[in-house]
Amino acid sequence: QVRVVESGGAYVQPGRSLRLSCAVSGVSEPYYLIAWFQEAPGKEREGVACINTKDDDPCYADSVKGRFTISRDSAKSMVYLQMDALKPEDTGVYWCAVGPYYRSGVINLGEHEYDYWGQGTQVTVSP
Repeated sequence: QVRVVESGGAYVQPGRSLRLSCAVSGVSEPYYLIAWFQEAPGKEREGVACINTKDDDPCYADSVKGRFTISRDSAKSMVYLQMDALKPEDTGVYWCAVGPYYRSGVINLGEHEYDYWGQGTQVTVSP
């Protein structure tokens, strides 16, 4: 049974940094996708970053390029989202999700591409 557990959400001031963690277990396929999604207040959930376990090729939404970095520790089955230069619009619930891998070099930020989801972790960016 696939299990996805996020952690690391917090209340931070604009301009500060935060690192979210996602623990993944129970995936039987050798290659798969992991992504982070943001659900801002009053908005639909949107993908912000993705990575695959075959070649660690990352993808980012335009709104976070240059500020967020997704990375993976294969030995620990952990995926991280380093969030720098945080803005108030980064506020929201952040979800980690796992889905099937098909090929690298594409943007995999659609909700429909992911089958397993964590419980979410709250990030609040405010003075």
